[in-house]
Amino acid sequence: MDCTRYAGAATSWTHVMTLTELRYIVTLAQEQHFGHAAERCHVSQPTLSVGVKKLEDELGVLIFERSKSAVRLTPVGEGIVAQAQKVLEQAQGIRELAQAGKNQLTAPLKVGAIYTVGPYLFPHLIPQLHRVAPQMPLYIEENFTHVLRDKLRNGELDAVIIALPFNEADVLTLPLYDEPFSVLMPAGHPWTQKETIDAAALNDKSLLLLGEGHCFRDQVLEACPTLGKGNEGAKHTTVESSSLETIRHMVASGLGISILPLSAVDSHHYAPGVIEVRPLTPPVPFRTVAIAWRASFPRPKAIEILADSARLCSVARPKTEAS
Repeated sequence: MDCTRYAGAATSWTHVMTLTELRYIVTLAQEQHFGHAAERCHVSQPTLSVGVKKLEDELGVLIFERSKSAVRLTPVGEGIVAQAQKVLEQAQGIRELAQAGKNQLTAPLKVGAIYTVGPYLFPHLIPQLHRVAPQMPLYIEENFTHVLRDKLRNGELDAVIIALPFNEADVLTLPLYDEPFSVLMPAGHPWTQKETIDAAALNDKSLLLLGEGHCFRDQVLEACPTLGKGNEGAKHTTVESSSLETIRHMVASGLGISILPLSAVDSHHYAPGVIEVRPLTPPVPFRTVAIAWRASFPRPKAIEILADSARLCSVARPKTEAS
């Protein structure tokens, strides 16, 4: 490489772009607000504004269209910010490579999980990870699949625990375990006399479901297709923007029945005679919980430890290499 060519070019500029300025424009593009972007970057708003303006002056183009009510990317700005994101990821990769060269299990690991997995896996997974990798700090987050996807892609998370399918370019997935669905009902419900519950029978009963945006809702409707057809005789109660814990408490209050993943049906939180659990009639529908990470993530040992620990902590059927 002819470094003199680049050195000569640099001296002809009054300013040379920095990673900090690239981070400013990427954050501003995400927030579309100077104040919010400055807060995320831990600088004052004037500092961020000056940094963005310096970069625009150096490049000779406007990256952002500014108005009193909004900040928007210009067409050329969209390409610049996309490239800046790649540069920042590569720079972070350099740092992580250096850290990984020392010990892959000492750098922080940022792990996300969907709302219907995190509450039941994390309380067991975190202690297990502390046992097998005591020097590895953990950052834990729960969110919707689409949010976790974005955060994985832009490097805010190192790995996410989701339900398959999960298709994303340059992202690897590894199945962890299969989790069957079960029917949760109040203890006085007539179905407690049954050993298994037919999915088709759910059409005529009051069924509590999560709201739109939860992938588990979609999986239940896929397993029981007639539930989503809005039959006049059905009495479906949808709990919008809620959690499986809310669903479980509502079942315990006698407000209906629900389909939950195996990890969420634990009845030990209630006094005897409050709720009952029954499996669905075979073939029992299930979801496959998996771990996903960027193909470029430079710490395979950390991913391996995370996957092994998640399988160990699962109450469901762990997936093996053979399966």
